[in-house]
Amino acid sequence: MKTSEVLKAWAGILAGNKPYLSIEITKECPLRCPGCYAFDPAHLGGDTELRQLSDFKGVDLVRNILTVIDREKPRHVSLVGGDPLVRYRELEMLLPELDTRKIYTQIVTSAFRLIPAEWGRFSRLTVAISIDGLQPEHDERRKPATYERILKNIADARVTIHSTITSYMAARPGYIEEFLRFWSGRPQIERIWFSLFTPQRGATDPEILTPAQRAFVVEDLLRLRLLYPILEMRESLIREIIAPPTSPADCIFARTTHTLSADLKTKITPCQFGGDPDCSQCGCIASMGLAAVGNHRVLGGLTAGHLFHVSDRIGQAWKKVSGTFEPPAPESKAAFTIL
Repeated sequence: MKTSEVLKAWAGILAGNKPYLSIEITKECPLRCPGCYAFDPAHLGGDTELRQLSDFKGVDLVRNILTVIDREKPRHVSLVGGDPLVRYRELEMLLPELDTRKIYTQIVTSAFRLIPAEWGRFSRLTVAISIDGLQPEHDERRKPATYERILKNIADARVTIHSTITSYMAARPGYIEEFLRFWSGRPQIERIWFSLFTPQRGATDPEILTPAQRAFVVEDLLRLRLLYPILEMRESLIREIIAPPTSPADCIFARTTHTLSADLKTKITPCQFGGDPDCSQCGCIASMGLAAVGNHRVLGGLTAGHLFHVSDRIGQAWKKVSGTFEPPAPESKAAFTIL
């Protein structure tokens, strides 16, 4: 993000607004991926689950999302799910509206459906394709969104590849480089990102990395970023994986992101993973990226993180005293007006 955008985001924080908004725009997904946090029973706090919520479709979905965006005034919006491409007709209506508002937008999808070439006209749009490792493992975990189908559906698009590194991937030397080699040679790929699997506290998922594997992944990524420029991960970001923020209260990404589920009123806390995430094993690329920014020294021992925490406290206090209350949740029926 440009310096001017950072300053605008900082101004928003001082006004009590969060610069990042993440919305699960649908509860539907054609996949049943092992380890998916969105469909974990603990994701929404344990009282209900994503598939049990009422969600929106058609014009109602578009209008209600725009209502939330105009209320929250984010600089960046992530559209997740479920899989957002389940609502591809709604995205066709929504993306021009977000572009008009000059909002940076990210769509996170499995690419089980065609990514329209026309989306390339939106300069602030990132389409992030979730890939679970090399083809044999990915196709087993993510069918029907297989490698063959993804390659067909991104043929005329420009996309970002995002892969979450699991224990299996970390245990096999050369695995991450083989993955990079395959995807970096394709003209549709703008950049590649990696996260590490982040479990819930006390979980025993087979995807969880051991401490030794985390250390190995860090060293491997530091080596590979020099060999594959398409790997868009700064050295400072990668090194944050060794010592992630100790809690959501210390995580700049968690503190600056407002996350809503498919009914557009259920808040996902304490961060986008929901439930009770094990911050000691966090590997979220967004969290690591903002942690690296926060640890940047501004003057002497003063860091950008110190400035953020002070600004956030000022902003939240201002929001309380100014009497800014959250409007009622979006209604399900209303006429849609292009803004």
